[in-house]
Amino acid sequence: MNHEVMRPRDIAAAIAVMAIWGINFVAIDIGLDRMPPLLFCALRFALAAFPAVLFVGKPQVAWKWVIGVGLMLGVVKFAFLFGGMAAGMPAGLSSLVLQSQAVFTLVFAFTLLRERPSRRQWIGTGVAALGIVLVALRFGAGGPFGAFLLVVGAGAAWGLSNMAMRRAAPPDMLKFMVWVSAVATLPLVALSLVLEGPPHLDLDLAGIGALVYIAYISTLAGFAVWGSLIRRYTAATVAPFSMFVPFFGIASATLFLGEQIHATDLIAGLLVVGGVLYGARTPSAPATAPPAIPADAPAAASAITPARTPSAPATASASIPADAPAAASAATPARTPS
Repeated sequence: MNHEVMRPRDIAAAIAVMAIWGINFVAIDIGLDRMPPLLFCALRFALAAFPAVLFVGKPQVAWKWVIGVGLMLGVVKFAFLFGGMAAGMPAGLSSLVLQSQAVFTLVFAFTLLRERPSRRQWIGTGVAALGIVLVALRFGAGGPFGAFLLVVGAGAAWGLSNMAMRRAAPPDMLKFMVWVSAVATLPLVALSLVLEGPPHLDLDLAGIGALVYIAYISTLAGFAVWGSLIRRYTAATVAPFSMFVPFFGIASATLFLGEQIHATDLIAGLLVVGGVLYGARTPSAPATAPPAIPADAPAAASAITPARTPSAPATASASIPADAPAAASAATPARTPS
């Protein structure tokens, strides 16, 4: 059984990434007002990949896995997420429903990687999930069911991406994400042309800012840090932090989109924060304590050597890459701004 204590620096890094990804939903909302979802996905990955892919060198993992991650994370997760939001899921609720990935990650870690989350981790995730359900009960009344299912599908794709990231442990996560973005770009362009027709852009400074934020800050920087944490700790330890995202998402939606915060949101926030921290601070046995290697910035990813946990030898394999971002995450019906 894996018992890990996350270092305070790594906890701070995980929470910072959650803040970036929470604000990301406001940026998505802005972008979807100006372009269709698949085209938006294609542009975000094109910006993340080019011209960086010409200078970063090879991804240092098997090409078949780079392609697999690009398709699962870049195409499936984000196409589902953007499609669901375009179909009527508001930004705040989307940030919440996407966190179903924490549940999928625990299940996939148990069934695919033979990781054994501790009882404390299961309890912490369960408490945090209660907070998500509480927010969902307030936000989700009368929402479009098809759009809801698309975002849940994005969460499942993200969970599979977390598994691949844990197994792959690429030595340079930033470089890996650049190549994943490059792989995702062409399929998304093709899907956009087939399903959405000729490109139609209505870009202004806000739209350009949304693309830049999502491509460089959320995709490259955010997933570089997230990937380094997934490599160092078990997926079951890191995944629950994603439950911070809806509260950063709701807060930013309140600030920038005019959404109101209700008393139930505050109660749910306490459940989520308390559950995540309870699970993350699991007591550790001396033999399994993680090495003191910093992972609080994308640039640090290239210097990190993957950590091995005695209880899950299969997860140390470096032959399977991480399919994480963006899916990470398609239809284009009218949407309801949040």
